[in-house]
Amino acid sequence: MLKFPQIVARRSFLQTGGVSLGSMALTSLMTSGAKAAEEDAIQRWTGALNPLHSVPRAKRIIWLYMAGGMTHIDTFDNKPKLAELHGQPMPESVTNGQQIAQLQGQKLNCFGPQHAFRQWGQSGQSIAEIWPRLGADCADDLCIVRSLHTDAINHDPAHTFMNTGTMIPGRPAMGSWLLYGLGAETDSLPGFVVMVSTGGFGQKQPIAARQWHSGFLPGQFQGVEFRGTGEPVLYAGNPRGVSLKQQRDVVDAVRKLNGISNARLDDPEIATRITQYELAFRMQTSVPDLMDVSKEPEHIFDLYGTKGGDGSFASNCLLARRLAERGVRFIQLYHRDWDHHGAVKAHSEGTAKEVDQGVAALIKDLKQRDMLKDTIIVFGSEFGRTPMAQGDGRDHHLAGFTMWFAGGGFKPGFSYGATDEFGYRAVENRVSVHDVHATLLHQLGIDHNRFTYRFQGLDAKLTGVEESRVVQELLT
Repeated sequence: MLKFPQIVARRSFLQTGGVSLGSMALTSLMTSGAKAAEEDAIQRWTGALNPLHSVPRAKRIIWLYMAGGMTHIDTFDNKPKLAELHGQPMPESVTNGQQIAQLQGQKLNCFGPQHAFRQWGQSGQSIAEIWPRLGADCADDLCIVRSLHTDAINHDPAHTFMNTGTMIPGRPAMGSWLLYGLGAETDSLPGFVVMVSTGGFGQKQPIAARQWHSGFLPGQFQGVEFRGTGEPVLYAGNPRGVSLKQQRDVVDAVRKLNGISNARLDDPEIATRITQYELAFRMQTSVPDLMDVSKEPEHIFDLYGTKGGDGSFASNCLLARRLAERGVRFIQLYHRDWDHHGAVKAHSEGTAKEVDQGVAALIKDLKQRDMLKDTIIVFGSEFGRTPMAQGDGRDHHLAGFTMWFAGGGFKPGFSYGATDEFGYRAVENRVSVHDVHATLLHQLGIDHNRFTYRFQGLDAKLTGVEESRVVQELLT
């Protein structure tokens, strides 16, 4: 009986795969168990959680990530007492024994809010005047939480903690967890998309691609970075002279060869390779359609303040809405300009101006399309900044900062929690990063305690082993 090798090198196949007993055996393999494995592998992933733990209030998340550490005191957390004491020594009772970054061992002076605050909307939300569009148009949509705290005081571990629930590199990002648990609503675009923008203020915060990695989850669940200018996805297009039909033939051949190995080994990474080849092929038509905003009406361009394609935060917000419409599960927009160790007054005003119109436009656009009700918008940084001066700037701060949420069942026009009168420490209704993760999962129909993945003999989960809670007070 002829025995055909179950692993075939592509070069060997191309050299010897003519009409022969060997190729006949290969055809037989491809039309049996391997074919079934291939077809299963390229089907849309429908999620590991079926059914969900509870009725979901939202379908997707758009996370607006203000990378670098947005200063809460100059944006969303007004501190009149700190303003009164501006320039005076910070009371030692506030800072004794506390973890401080670059200000450790230096003289600590109070540094009051650098921008005026006012009450916005019918809800009277307290927001700095550097957010004129967000305040005037969207204050009554925001659920502002002023009592966040985190475990990391430096940027990279703080990004990792905010994204993955641990400071240990190599764990899955939240977008990967959601894609694994819930599946995708599209088979022509990635279910987890990341975009990064840079403006003209502050230090440019580096963002590593491992912040959207799938970690120990199968590779098909990692995020895909889209670029706001030029070729949106690198290496996804056809080489010159290669037609779509020719590319389809290549993808089919590669899929069949990978299917042979997958049928034998049942390796998740082989299945990932099959699905990603197929996804890349489908993206050759879906991505150009996504990026072509020319058919958007003029009032949308006016709303966002851009005609798209310029790589700005506002342009990425417009693309985020288009991605959400097309079924992308988790969309994360990084804006890298919030690291304000110096000139915090000018830089926070300038960076807010880069972001303000795009954020407000995204909220209003989703509302007018009746999509805000099942889309959660998250807005915030990896940590806050100190109420003590670092020259004319502020240092990293982990003990208290602000995030806000909109849509997806979060209470609109609502404020929750508080820092002390200096803006130093979260003291009222404290909320941890894991609490944020637990609450977001809950709104998507997932119990964070039951959502686990077996890794190295342990049932790993996004919210770790510490006590975490769904912050029900934030929810309608």
